[in-house]
Amino acid sequence: MAESGNPTANTPPSPTADGGDVATEVVILGGGLAGLSMAAALATAGVPVVCIDQDSPDRQADDGFDIRTTAIAYASMKVLEGAGVWKHMVDKAGPMLDIRIADQFSPLFVHYDHTELAVDGQHRPFGWILDNKDMRRALFARVAELPGLIHLAPAKATAITRNRSGASVTLADGRVVRAKLVIGADGRKSLAREGAGIKVRRWSYDQSAIICTIHHSEPNKGIAVEHFMPNGPFAVLPMTENRCSIIWSEKRSLVQTYLDLPDDQFIEELSRRSGGYLGEITLATRREAWPLSVLLAERFIAERLALIGEAAHAIHPIAGQGLNLGLRDVAALAEVIVDAHRLGLDVGGPEVLARFQRWRRFDTVLLAAVCDGLVHLFSNNIPPIRLARDLGMGLVNRLPPVKRFFMKHAMGIVGDLPRMIRGQPL
Repeated sequence: MAESGNPTANTPPSPTADGGDVATEVVILGGGLAGLSMAAALATAGVPVVCIDQDSPDRQADDGFDIRTTAIAYASMKVLEGAGVWKHMVDKAGPMLDIRIADQFSPLFVHYDHTELAVDGQHRPFGWILDNKDMRRALFARVAELPGLIHLAPAKATAITRNRSGASVTLADGRVVRAKLVIGADGRKSLAREGAGIKVRRWSYDQSAIICTIHHSEPNKGIAVEHFMPNGPFAVLPMTENRCSIIWSEKRSLVQTYLDLPDDQFIEELSRRSGGYLGEITLATRREAWPLSVLLAERFIAERLALIGEAAHAIHPIAGQGLNLGLRDVAALAEVIVDAHRLGLDVGGPEVLARFQRWRRFDTVLLAAVCDGLVHLFSNNIPPIRLARDLGMGLVNRLPPVKRFFMKHAMGIVGDLPRMIRGQPL
């Protein structure tokens, strides 16, 4: 069993004398993008933490493990920077300097130009796009630098016990990890959430996302394009090395037809939908399809438990906010935990967890509702509605104050921002 990180004398999580059970302040279930970001943020701030992951780092870093890409908003970059992760991934991240949003191929569209908005006195990218594998490798590199973080991988949690005095997680090999707080970052089928009896609201769309990465002959110039088509949004997102990520939402009944197309016909369809501005296109990865649905936990906390990422919420990718929501969870939860830890308070106490839920749940539910509304507004071809959509886009594009507000939303820098997003240390 691989363990990354070495205990220090500064009250880090440390194995017991027999090398079996582990005692720590916080234990995280799930070593995905949100879970390891959470672990890195806490350990960077001096909070002892154990992260439990079912998959080994070597398997997750393999080129074929996950072909998906991730959109990192400006606010999320600040979180990763504060956790010491960004330095390991910045060279692999393609900046989004312009965002162009159109209703199908209408001449009326919204254009966000990063030079129209100053953040901290500078023109910043709206965000970055990079391969999931590169973000994972960056997280593993950061884990290796943090002596107060133990990464148990591969390891499977089989049971969670929580009570007033603390919590424990039992592993399949019989070991037990004891902590003051369990953080569930273990995805849509979360053991942590289900074990706490937290109910969820779910609904599915008649859409799946076809994903792949392409090479192209013309430079993408940092331009992100999204066309709202009747069957779902079609997005082209700029990456490094003359590559773009394709996120193509399509009716489920048609998805397999597109997946089965010969490469040349599939590329022809991509060129038609993207408008041809990228020049000659070739496929850089295989094609995959992911069914689209929404999941919202009725609450994000229970006794000695907090949920983050897709254990708490999963939304439609129409606004590219999936992981960004999870990283905002990380920033808020890390802040309340670190504040409690430094004051010598119980990091898993009810006041700490209530503060996290107040901070995060309203924002999450609101964004899920907005994204759901956009899906229903744009996934149709009804002439009066289409005309209203086009006129609305044209109007937003001509009202600089309104457009700047939406630009800040895209960057994730509106509302009650945690210290990490404001660029302040935990």
